[in-house]
Amino acid sequence: MTYDVVIIGAGTAGVYAGYELLKLRPHLKVLILEMGNDIYSRVCPIVAGKVRECISCKPCSIMSGFGGAGAFSDGKYNFTTEFGGWLSDYMDERELMELIDYVDSVNVSFGATTEVFTTDSPEARLLERQALAHDLHLLQARCKHLGTERNVKILTNLYESMRDKCEFRFRTPVEGITPLDGGGYRVRLRDGESADCAFCIAAPGRSGAEWFAGCCRELGLPLSNNQVDLGVRVELPAKVFEHITDVVYESKLVYHTKQYGDTVRTFCMNPYGHVVSENVDGLITVNGHSYADPALRSQNTNFALLVSNRFTKPFDQPYAYGKHIAALSNMLGGGVLVQRFGDLVRGVRSNEHRMSHSFVRPTLSATPGDLSLVLPKRHLDNIIEMINVLDKIAPGTANCDTLLYGVEVKFYSSRIALSGELETDLPGLFAIGDGAGITRGLAQAGASGVRAARAIAARV
Repeated sequence: MTYDVVIIGAGTAGVYAGYELLKLRPHLKVLILEMGNDIYSRVCPIVAGKVRECISCKPCSIMSGFGGAGAFSDGKYNFTTEFGGWLSDYMDERELMELIDYVDSVNVSFGATTEVFTTDSPEARLLERQALAHDLHLLQARCKHLGTERNVKILTNLYESMRDKCEFRFRTPVEGITPLDGGGYRVRLRDGESADCAFCIAAPGRSGAEWFAGCCRELGLPLSNNQVDLGVRVELPAKVFEHITDVVYESKLVYHTKQYGDTVRTFCMNPYGHVVSENVDGLITVNGHSYADPALRSQNTNFALLVSNRFTKPFDQPYAYGKHIAALSNMLGGGVLVQRFGDLVRGVRSNEHRMSHSFVRPTLSATPGDLSLVLPKRHLDNIIEMINVLDKIAPGTANCDTLLYGVEVKFYSSRIALSGELETDLPGLFAIGDGAGITRGLAQAGASGVRAARAIAARV
């Protein structure tokens, strides 16, 4: 099989790379390979209500398939260069914002909302001042919430616009990438077949990060390790954060703890949302999402509290460290653990009896337990300190019945050296998205795909 371009991965980065290539150079022969299912066949038994606990489907429809790990997220697009990735290391901020705005315009053409939340309003500036009074720092950004169900619809429309213009192969894992003597690459598939191409775009996503790191080592491409963030997902009554989420929707609050000087941040805030589990390489971790349709909303808000870990020599396996912590949670609870904040502070294990008396009703069926047996003491101290500080701007955060789910792990893929066009040291081989370690969110992932596609289109 011979193609002009082979794209490995149909997550956000890969999809937007393919979309832009087909738009700019419709005559190109493009193949998009994906280990998961197409958008119509992505069905999680938990989400469908068939089972209560993860049964480790292969492939996991939450983490892989058309749209990638972001397909069943609540579809938050952050219009900023402050967070969500490191593309500003490869291009100037003006160009990056133009790419992010372009990705948004494509989303809108396929059904995305035009409503935008912003931190640049009198109400948001008041929140910022209140946060600063307690050494909490509100990151500046515009934010658009697509909603979990609307996000899937947009991706479905995008898939329909592309499916007849290029070749998709789903449930097709890739074995490796081999440079060809005359230029170009051979993409080796695990079924024994292969596909030759002039240009190859690696967009492996989070679920393919370890695989891609192995490919880079095989190709002799140097890697640098990124951090791993560990923490919990907090769930509490939506009214506690209503005065914040009604203004900025997702508040990115960063805090440096007084006890250790570590960085703790809120992440992925889901007003009126649901806590969900996800499968990462066979390990069950926790996440959250929320719907745009009011009829599908809960009475709770959930968000992650994450402690950033950057390791120094000789340790160079942050990914393995995060997986080890997640494995401890799975060992104790058979999946996700949940504990009331009051029980954690008192040093007692939450059980079915204590949970039954809680005023906060969990949106995820999880095993009551003791997070102090899973997370290191330093992490728990940081999380407890952060919750007490958040309680000063959102009274009720530190209530006894506030629920903490664990563990939440945000893996950061190893970063590879790239040019400003996101090309590796091997000509014609590009690396984009979260799996390449250069983005950390939907907006920048899509932008990276557009950037690589335009570079190839210019050469063709």
